[in-house]
Amino acid sequence: MDTPRVALDTSALMMPVELDVRLFDELDRLLDSYEPTIPQAVLEELRRLSEKGGREGTAANVGHDLATERCFVVDTEASYADDALVELAREGAVDYVVTNDRPLRDRVLEASRPVIALRGRNKLAITQP
Repeated sequence: MDTPRVALDTSALMMPVELDVRLFDELDRLLDSYEPTIPQAVLEELRRLSEKGGREGTAANVGHDLATERCFVVDTEASYADDALVELAREGAVDYVVTNDRPLRDRVLEASRPVIALRGRNKLAITQP
């Protein structure tokens, strides 16, 4: 079987700072192997948020570093991060989407892709469509 591609949204990449979630450790626990993927739009959103400063800026800065070090960046037609993630899900370009954003989660599930989200204080869980 091919290695599953897991798309991460902005909120997921900010979880380590904002919610004290060990994001990649949790993904390792849920999936034997995977290819972390982000659309270019998520990288741009993290860069913009990191310029704000404060706790959100710090979380975005850490998320941006994680994204550039650990994730495969892909181009999409959509320039808005959530739309780009839904596009990847609809096209079957990714097998899972990691998000804590409820509207995005619902859109991904409607596109027949499972979502990985926070369950409890700092554990991730898979929700099937």
